[in-house]
Amino acid sequence: QVQLVESGGGLVQAGGSLRLSCTASGRAFGSATMGWFRQAPGKEREFVARVTGRDNIPFYIDSVEGRFTISRDNAKNTVYLQMNSLKPEDTAVYYCAARSTPSGDYPYWGQGTQVTVSS
Repeated sequence: QVQLVESGGGLVQAGGSLRLSCTASGRAFGSATMGWFRQAPGKEREFVARVTGRDNIPFYIDSVEGRFTISRDNAKNTVYLQMNSLKPEDTAVYYCAARSTPSGDYPYWGQGTQVTVSS
């Protein structure tokens, strides 16, 4: 069983930065694909970014490309989401997720952390 715990959310003004962290317990973190998702009020949850396991390849949705950076520290079982140039539309609950396969669903989820960007 994998448990994920996010931290680092908060309130920031537009143009500011936050770094989210997600620490995993359990085995085989280094080979897991780690993803970040978000859900804004009244909207469906959407994929934001992911980083693959051992080859460490990132991927982003267009709306965050160039502003967000996903990275991982396998020694700490932690994945990060550095968010710069934040916009009010980035306001959402951000979730960390993990899967053991290169593609497909994410079976493991964190509890979420709130990010609020004021204009």
